[in-house]
Amino acid sequence: MKQDYFSANNIKYIDYKDTDILKRFLNGNGKIMSHKRTGVTSKNQRQLTSAIKHARFLGLLPFVVK
Repeated sequence: MKQDYFSANNIKYIDYKDTDILKRFLNGNGKIMSHKRTGVTSKNQRQLTSAIKHARFLGLLPFVVK
């Protein structure tokens, strides 16, 4: 079983401005990967999803990669 990335790196708050970390959880098409593939806890997955959506809305991350 994979360890939670945020717990392992002692990250308490998932920030929407930290696009380098958020890109790790997007697949090649720009979709959010499931927690089964990433090993993130469900609580952190919800925070991650809202941070990615916030970053997309502000134009920091793309909605779709072509």
